[in-house]
Amino acid sequence: MTSAQRFLRESRFYLNTEYRAKLHAAVEAMPEDKLWWRPNEESNSVGNLLLHLAGNVGEWIGSGVGGAANTRRRADEFAARSGQGAAELLARLDETLDNADAVLATLTEADLDAPRTIQGRETTVLEAVYHVVEHFSMHVGQIILVAKMHAPGGVQFYEDAGGLAQPTWRDAAR
Repeated sequence: MTSAQRFLRESRFYLNTEYRAKLHAAVEAMPEDKLWWRPNEESNSVGNLLLHLAGNVGEWIGSGVGGAANTRRRADEFAARSGQGAAELLARLDETLDNADAVLATLTEADLDAPRTIQGRETTVLEAVYHVVEHFSMHVGQIILVAKMHAPGGVQFYEDAGGLAQPTWRDAAR
């Protein structure tokens, strides 16, 4: 297996398996009335972050890499103060991740060097995929923190086993 093939395999795994499972577990552990809670006006709610992740993945992978029409309204993702419930937001994000995975599944090593312009930035397919994976990870971490604040003990992804962290999040992966 080439480095490019491993990069694509791992990117797909993180987005569609590990991060998705952790995200679902964290959001589903939260009380529904905390989905749109903000610690202050400069911060985003979990609801905002779910909208933002769907928008980012759709724009960068679906549109920027895959060529789908870009209908994203980024500012609206952060302006919302209320909206859909957790199940609806997660379903929208799941659909976006499924579409992105379909795009990633078609990529070849040669495709990774292809130039793209996304959000007015010159980039490559490889850089776009890398951006989406790291960006998604950062926001999943924020969501997990908020979930742990509002559901103490309700979110746990690893169990210590003789000094080794054994993943328990895999049980929630679909």
